[in-house]
Amino acid sequence: MDSNQAYHWRKQLLWGVLLIGIGGALLADQFGYVDIYELWHYWPLVLVVIGVTRMIGYPSARDFVGGLWSVVIGVWLFANFEHMFGMYFDTSWPFLIIAWGVILILKPMIRQRLAGNAPAATANKEPLP
Repeated sequence: MDSNQAYHWRKQLLWGVLLIGIGGALLADQFGYVDIYELWHYWPLVLVVIGVTRMIGYPSARDFVGGLWSVVIGVWLFANFEHMFGMYFDTSWPFLIIAWGVILILKPMIRQRLAGNAPAATANKEPLP
């Protein structure tokens, strides 16, 4: 299995596991085993998992930066929901502007570092069986 197929397989596996988890939580809520409202504040961690999955393996620079943004937004949302470090939505929004600036600074370095992965990520765009 080449790296491109492995990357697409990992993405498909992530979405499958995510859908099974969401469906299982909703089913457990319907049967009265859990209260879905209690689990709802953990949804930003799904963004973190999606972001990390986009960043590992052999991603293109675009996939890596998109994954980095997913992680930043997920961590920021979770910190606000849990009021970690005294963060609230009305006071912590400048963090996103700072993160945007940091990512803009890192983007050329990420492009240079992952330049060799770009052809592998776009080659052989055949659908997987």
